[in-house]
Formats: sequence, structure tokens, C-alpha cells
Amino acid sequence: MSNGAPFLLTDRAGGLANYPHARKAGGLIFVSGISSRRADSTWDGVTEHADGSWTLDIKAQTRAVIQNIKVILEAAGASLDNLVDLTVFLVDMKDYREMNEVYNEFFPIPENGPARTTVAVKQLPNPRLLIEIKATALAPQ
Repeated sequence: MSNGAPFLLTDRAGGLANYPHARKAGGLIFVSGISSRRADSTWDGVTEHADGSWTLDIKAQTRAVIQNIKVILEAAGASLDNLVDLTVFLVDMKDYREMNEVYNEFFPIPENGPARTTVAVKQLPNPRLLIEIKATALAPQ
């Protein structure tokens, strides 16, 4: 029995373990948790300073995450319009309002947007990350 068709994109940051960016199965596309990490292992929404510290921008990270999901869905033959569910993982709920500002740019009409859950998590795989999003979309026929 197959678990569906995997999608591994060479122009996106790969998983930190052995999993695809997405998997199409049973008429759905399951997108793995996506961050703002680029293929070169730098991050959108992170400004590195000479002293080794960094400044994090939740709006830039949110925009990059949703753009990454868009590219992954397109590789699987879908679009953001096909999303049915998102799970948003935030390191700090103080970023909720600004994350929503960017989210609403992509999904301006509530009736057309995906269902969504947002949770605060203790941390993500890198301390530079403020947000990760996991998505499920309908696979167009």
C-alpha cells in the first residue's frame, strides 16, 4: 500500500529529517510544517548583526512561510485557494496580531479562507524562527 505521492522541491529548504515538503494522498495534499528558512539555510525575517545577535520580524517570517506553502502547493498542482486547514505554531502569542495582519493579506475573505488553529509552542527547531505552519489542501481533480 502506498502512502501517496511525495513532493520534494530542490529550490526550497529541505526537511531537517527525512520527510517531503508535501504528500498527495486520498484527494488531499498534506504540507509539512514550513518555516521561513531558505534553501541556503538563511531565514527571511531575520537580520543578523555584527555582534552575533539578530532581530526577528514576524511579519516577514509569516509572509515567507505562506509564500513557501504557495510554491509547494503549486508544485503539487494546487494553490492557496485549495487550502482547507492550517495549523499555525507561534513561539510567542505576542506575535499573534502582526501574524494575523499578514495572514489577512493572503486570506482577506473569511468565507473563502481555510479553517485555522493557532497554538503557542515552547520553541521551534531554530531560535531564529518565530512561526511555522502546517497545511492541508484539496488536490484539484
